[in-house]
Amino acid sequence: MTIRIRPAEAGDAASCATIYAPYVTDGWVSFETDPPDAADMARRIADHGASHGWLVAEAEDGRIAGYAYGSAHRTRAAYATSADVAIYVDAAFARQGVGRALYAALFPILKDRGIHAVFAGIAQPNEASVALHEAMGFTPIGIYREVGWKMGGWRDVGWWQRLL
Repeated sequence: MTIRIRPAEAGDAASCATIYAPYVTDGWVSFETDPPDAADMARRIADHGASHGWLVAEAEDGRIAGYAYGSAHRTRAAYATSADVAIYVDAAFARQGVGRALYAALFPILKDRGIHAVFAGIAQPNEASVALHEAMGFTPIGIYREVGWKMGGWRDVGWWQRLL
């Protein structure tokens, strides 16, 4: 499979929303309770793309296979060189290297924008996400215990960090 990594555009919003929806509705990977629609996703692409970067993986047939982005880690000034990162891959493209390719393209963009440290919050359990992040050089730094209530239970979020 050949994929092309490129900056996301407003026209990618519907595909990104479709990829993201199951992460919201079918489990606790996302702590959102209602999936954003294409208009909401277009705003996110514009905001995060301008500040930190938002990339999509486009398959040979034009389908969006996944996306990754950076966002502010915290709002206080001293955190300006840190970013949170997230990645979502369409289930049809899982375990085909899409996530690795997206992160490999995103990290240099973040570094060029002055980001020194990136953080990934991973709702637990999520062995596939942990494996991806650790393969990409992230190390575990802690767990927020019972930080969110979703799907009838308290959920932990583990945090991983990578210095760029």
